[in-house]
Amino acid sequence: SALKALEGDSKYEDIIMELMKTVDEYIPEPERDTDKPLLLPVEDVFSITGRGTVASGRIDRGTVRVNDEIEIVGIKEETKKAVVTGVE
Repeated sequence: SALKALEGDSKYEDIIMELMKTVDEYIPEPERDTDKPLLLPVEDVFSITGRGTVASGRIDRGTVRVNDEIEIVGIKEETKKAVVTGVE
């Protein structure tokens, strides 16, 4: 059982790991359009002392790296430019 695996029973841990391996083989990894411009819907915004405003979300398409310049579009008519300082 999964509960036994969580409790540390190695027999059940092995069974759960085998189950997850089978699930990983069965479900295809989704493809993302990495050759298109970045599209990252902002899901949350945080104000962090010493860091400033931090936006978070999940990339739908494209790629981004630290120090890339991005444009924030949406709520206001004009776009804002920003520089990526971190990616997790």
